[in-house]
Amino acid sequence: MTVPPLQNELLTELSRRRFFDRMTDGLCGVALSSLLGEQTFGAETHRAQNLPENLQPRRPHFTPRATSVIHLCMQGGPSQVDLFDPKPALKKYHGQTAPRELTGNAVFETDRTGKLMQSPFEFKRHGKSGAWVSNALPHIAQEVDEMTIVRSMYNVHPNHEPAIYKMQSGQTFPGHPVLGSWVTYGLGNENQNLPAYVVLADPTNRLPVNNVDNWMSGYLSPLYQGTRMKSTGSPLLNLAPDYAHAEQVSRNKQQLLKQLDRMHQKQRPGQQELEARIQNYEMAANMQLEATETLDLAQETQETLAMYGIDQQETESFGRRCLLARRLVEKGVRFVQLYTRTQLWDNHSKIANSLQSACGQTDLPVAGLLKDLRQRGLLDSTLVLWGGEFGRLPTAQITNNAQMKLAGRDHGPYGFSAWMAGGGVKRGLVYGSTDEVGYASVENRVSIQDWHATILHLLGMDHERLVYQRNGLGERLTHQFETNVVHDIIA
Repeated sequence: MTVPPLQNELLTELSRRRFFDRMTDGLCGVALSSLLGEQTFGAETHRAQNLPENLQPRRPHFTPRATSVIHLCMQGGPSQVDLFDPKPALKKYHGQTAPRELTGNAVFETDRTGKLMQSPFEFKRHGKSGAWVSNALPHIAQEVDEMTIVRSMYNVHPNHEPAIYKMQSGQTFPGHPVLGSWVTYGLGNENQNLPAYVVLADPTNRLPVNNVDNWMSGYLSPLYQGTRMKSTGSPLLNLAPDYAHAEQVSRNKQQLLKQLDRMHQKQRPGQQELEARIQNYEMAANMQLEATETLDLAQETQETLAMYGIDQQETESFGRRCLLARRLVEKGVRFVQLYTRTQLWDNHSKIANSLQSACGQTDLPVAGLLKDLRQRGLLDSTLVLWGGEFGRLPTAQITNNAQMKLAGRDHGPYGFSAWMAGGGVKRGLVYGSTDEVGYASVENRVSIQDWHATILHLLGMDHERLVYQRNGLGERLTHQFETNVVHDIIA
């Protein structure tokens, strides 16, 4: 059999220059263009190479326990030993240097030699589960039978910014997609008239630490980043037109703009930012009616408003956002994040007062959210997450001349508490533990990547299969860290 000229030439005289000269031909060219396309545009392993015209819902890897998430971001570091993790040893050794046998887990000598400080709050058992909760959270304490309280969380950095990046994206530096973006990337959008990922930050425009990086999509398409909505006034800037058109005129105008956008986009294939911008404009048109209606609390009863504390000045702001979160998931929004005002939980001084203030603003609204979801049959399909980027140290943070009663606590990433409710987690469970003084997690330790993988699992996604190909690496929310789904907390 005679070898064709081209094949013979490639086999016998394949120089570097001839390789690039002839590789554009035939099947070789097709293969090369495919490889270059993956490297240039970031081919997506999980979904189709070409982005859809809108974020249609996608089937998960397996049957999900939850279909939506409400993430209550308690930035600043809620103190585990003052809320969910009582430590009798702190009372016994109050004002003393911790005995060395109780501080074997201490990373820094200053952590070991600081004066231990007992909690200014009283702990009691609550519910059928008998979970311990302090009197700083009297309303959440009534809901412990709905929760899995994880006492053995830990982070890898003691400073807010890196720890928050880790909690949001799995890495301690910016540039990676956050949890909400990965969920949206994996599952798409149920309601085409609302964003799949909504952020309800402080309405006074006081952004949380790390600002908009908390809800950015990183190297994923901008389609998957969070959309910030306001809890008062117009939910989005420029949502409503400056003046009204006749309905048919508005419809024709939108159709013309859509056709012009698609003509422009067709001439510029592969530009994800352009595709995302077009889709955002089209969604904005659809949102003019549905977003305004969804965020209108006038449709709620006075009883419901009171359940969230919207009738009280202290709880009105966070309570309003908790109620909006319920209304959004009710409408099919996939992922909703709520933020307190800046860092309410960063209690470096006067913890008896500052922690009480943070609890006072959020306790009733969060309990109201759980009650409302349960009453409406939404809790089983909605995963509620509560926690900060780390906890606090069991020692007092004071100056030389300060009195113990004026002390606060410094950052404690080595062991802290967070909880989940609904969405397939076990009810009335306390999981894991810290050491005798609450410094570090010691039993059933749960890392941030374990926490992420468990959330994805509850949503029907395998963290190892939810992948985005970038620069030859299969990027994941859990990255390349050792990761375990915490099956013990799943019902």
